[in-house]
Amino acid sequence: MLEILYRDKYYIAINKPSGLLVHRSPIDRHETRFAIQMLRDQIGQYVYPLHRLDKPTSGVLFFALDKESANLASEQFKNHSIEKTYLAVVRGYTDNEGVIDYPLKEKLDKIADKDSRIDKEAQEAVTFYKTLAKAELDFAVGRYDKVRYSLVELKPKTGRKHQIRRHMKHISHHLLGDTKYGRGEHNKLIRAEFDCHRMLLHASELKLFHPYLKKQIRIKAGLDEIFSRVCKDFSL
Repeated sequence: MLEILYRDKYYIAINKPSGLLVHRSPIDRHETRFAIQMLRDQIGQYVYPLHRLDKPTSGVLFFALDKESANLASEQFKNHSIEKTYLAVVRGYTDNEGVIDYPLKEKLDKIADKDSRIDKEAQEAVTFYKTLAKAELDFAVGRYDKVRYSLVELKPKTGRKHQIRRHMKHISHHLLGDTKYGRGEHNKLIRAEFDCHRMLLHASELKLFHPYLKKQIRIKAGLDEIFSRVCKDFSL
């Protein structure tokens, strides 16, 4: 059963588990479980996805319950007036706060995006971050006797593909557990020593204007057991 965070007659939000696809994808042909279908089966009603989360990312996932409500809310996602907040554990000690303003080239998948242009210019991409906690652990990785990690809060102001993951890589604070943009030696460490087999990125909050209630709503999603345990083990 999916955890339902919010529901009214127009919209519904769930806490998507890490490892669950939002919808069927040609890139993951072997997958048989999808958030859209699971939620439809759970509530016995058609749902309209308004945004996506990467498969390894957990957290708030928002749907409309009818086409008109989907159209009304989708404009906010298109013009980036939705406020999204994420939590992540990254390698190294991050600055207390910062802004990553670094344009990103569009990431294309060979299968899903085979008809898309490959010569597009890099698009504007901005992410704000704030450090919540730091930890130093007695594990040797590479040429270092100890490892340092940070728990960060991130607020992307644009919605580029894999934006947070690519932005944190750009400033050399790779996400732990990220097998695409992360560092293999740190991913191996958290798997072996902390039994963590997921990427440590979580969509913790979504804030948007409800077009029917005429007010802002805030939807929060708690961390799962693995993410919480890693933070506790790291003393973050």
